[in-house]
Formats: sequence, C-alpha cells, structure tokens
Amino acid sequence: MVNKLMVVFLGTDILFAMCGGLLIGFSLMAESTMRASPTIANVAQNLLLSRCPLTAGVVNAIFVFLTFILSLPALWLPQNRSWLRAQGWLIVFCAIFTLCLGISIWYGTLTTRSNLGTLWAKESPLTQSLLQQKFNCCGYVNSTSPPFVQDSTCTNSLVAAQKGGCISAFSSFANGYLDLIFTAAFGIVGLDVLLILCVAMVLKYRQEQERYRHIDEKNGLGGL
Repeated sequence: MVNKLMVVFLGTDILFAMCGGLLIGFSLMAESTMRASPTIANVAQNLLLSRCPLTAGVVNAIFVFLTFILSLPALWLPQNRSWLRAQGWLIVFCAIFTLCLGISIWYGTLTTRSNLGTLWAKESPLTQSLLQQKFNCCGYVNSTSPPFVQDSTCTNSLVAAQKGGCISAFSSFANGYLDLIFTAAFGIVGLDVLLILCVAMVLKYRQEQERYRHIDEKNGLGGL
C-alpha cells in the first residue's frame, strides 16, 4: 500500500515538473516566434501572443521547478514531514499563479472583438495586409472602417466591399487559439490540485506512522 501511494506521488510530481517544462517551453518559443519576421502563417498568432503574459509564464515555470526540487528531500527522508509541508504550500502558490494566468487569458476572450479592433488599428499596413490575405477579407469591420490595405487579396474597392471585413474571421480564430491556451493552463491547475491531494495523503500516512512508532517506543520502555 505504501509503495503504491509513493509511486502515485512520484508520478504526479514528475508530471508536475513536466508541466513546468511546458510552461517555460511555450513561453520561450512564443517569444522567439514573435521576434521572427511576420508572415501569413504566423501573423495572427504573433498578435495574440503579444497579449499573453509570457514573462509571467516563465516566472511561474521557475517556481514549479523550485517546488519539484524541494520535493526530492521529501522522498529521500521518509520520516520527515517538514519538506512535504513546504512543498504543499509552494504547490498551492504555483496553482494560484497558473490559475491567474489562465483567467487573465480567458477574460481577454470575453472582449475579443473590441480588443482586436484596437490591436488592428495599431498595426502597420504590412501586418494588416498579411491578416487580410490570411483570412481573405478587407479592412477590420468592413472595407472602409478602417480602410482596407490594397494588396493581392483586396485589389480594389469593389473587391474589398464584396469580401467584407476581417472582424468575424479574426475573432473566431482568436477565440479558438486562446481557448487552447487557457484550457491548458486550467488543466495544469487540475494536476496541481491532484498533487496537493497526494502530498496530503503522504503527510497523513507519515503522521500515522510516527504515532505508531511513538506507541511502540512507549510499549518498549514500559516492558523494560
């Protein structure tokens, strides 16, 4: 029974560390992608990633790794509970941190259209043109608001008016893309909660073992 409990605890702890790797890997790769030259393939993702808390994701991952390292003495010292308690509190901190990141991204999806409109207006004609080519549309709300950028997709005013604005296609893409990100963040929080439960079970087991050990010691002294 003990071995099964510790195997589950160790396995969940390793998954917890892997989630830290996922956080820092995604954040660093996203920042690297954002520094690359914009293309039709990456322009929409880069704009959305620029609104994500990537630096906070790196900080969160660092705390995850520190928490995992702190769990190693808890495994090597089977009679010690202090390391487990410290790990438990750090896991709670990491879970709240990740939850806040996920909620921040989720909240952004509630105002996607207005946020993207502001974002579109700030971008260069090149970026707007790439977005028009990606979503086969002209302008944001429509071809005149704001005015479309003339390119291979929007060759003239008549074609631009027929294609319509990018607001619907861009918003739909943004919602789907951001949904994946904050759903992954909430999934990591779920794993954090599972690890907290594992820590609680190991703490309870070690507390019971310590109580039985004290009882045995008292019985031994009494017999002498």
